[in-house]
Amino acid sequence: MKKYLKLILCTILLLSVSFALTGCYPGDGRYTLEKPAGFFSGIWHGWIAPLTLIGGLFNSKVRIYEPINRGWLYDFGFYIAIISGFGGLSLSRKKRKKD
Repeated sequence: MKKYLKLILCTILLLSVSFALTGCYPGDGRYTLEKPAGFFSGIWHGWIAPLTLIGGLFNSKVRIYEPINRGWLYDFGFYIAIISGFGGLSLSRKKRKKD
């Protein structure tokens, strides 16, 4: 019984975190030409890019990348987050020995 309770709690926690992150999708109209997305927004949008990609499949208004941004500063933050997130996955894999 404890095993099922732990599974249910983990599932609820995962769904809650996923729904909380969806409130910060790029292209939600929060940024304007007077106040465009900057470096830290780029980092955040890079971190949630996998969730944004899935959300974009169901909602055509959701974009992976914020179109109203500060230029290279936003791009730099976005790519830092993408590279560190997906590059870090390769560090966690075990390397096979070649015989």
